[in-house]
Amino acid sequence: MAPKVLIVLTSQNVIPNTDHQTGWYLPEFAHPWKILHDAGVELTVASPKGGEAPLDPASVEMFKQDEIAVNFHKNQEPLWKNTVRLADIVPRAKEFDAIFYVGGHGPMFDLVSDPISLSLIQTFASAKKPVSAVCHGPIVFVNATTPSGEPLLRDATVTGFSNVEEDQAQLTKLMPFLLEDRLKAIPGTKYVKADQPWGEKVVVDKTYQLGGVLITGQNPASATGVGKELLKALGL
Repeated sequence: MAPKVLIVLTSQNVIPNTDHQTGWYLPEFAHPWKILHDAGVELTVASPKGGEAPLDPASVEMFKQDEIAVNFHKNQEPLWKNTVRLADIVPRAKEFDAIFYVGGHGPMFDLVSDPISLSLIQTFASAKKPVSAVCHGPIVFVNATTPSGEPLLRDATVTGFSNVEEDQAQLTKLMPFLLEDRLKAIPGTKYVKADQPWGEKVVVDKTYQLGGVLITGQNPASATGVGKELLKALGL
């Protein structure tokens, strides 16, 4: 039987108090989706509000030379136009073998504190099922806890979008906080990043709090690597 992976997208379409459009980031869905889909993994796409999950238009423009991203954008629109509401996933959580969060700036505003998302992360992690995220996606873990109330990421090794990259993207002032700073603020958490901004960095931690597999990727360049590590974690 094919493994099942839950892919979670943001529902946040604008940065609060601005007219700056945001959402999920095209290559960070496109590349892992292709790897998982081509390996025969069954994929379900969800978001906090359900329905259409907003694609960050800047990512379409930025990756118009990326063949995988372009083909995905052109041919797979129903995946993000018709997402399942996260609340409707809760009763079905046991069906899935892993959870993956796509990045983009949107998760910094909704998924970071979404109670249903946090409960799902705890459910997957407690069952020792792989939990994974890329770029800004790892922000979904900063408020996650173990059943005993400990920070899920305590003593974990993780990566995610760096402060330097946020500065270079010229969006630091629009963020409620910086992802790197929030990860580093969790007791014992070790934040690591690529030698150069925008370089690939994927971290697999099998010793974090609940003893499952925690997979994080730093930036868009790390999306393919996260997809490959997720496949490995599923035994494929």
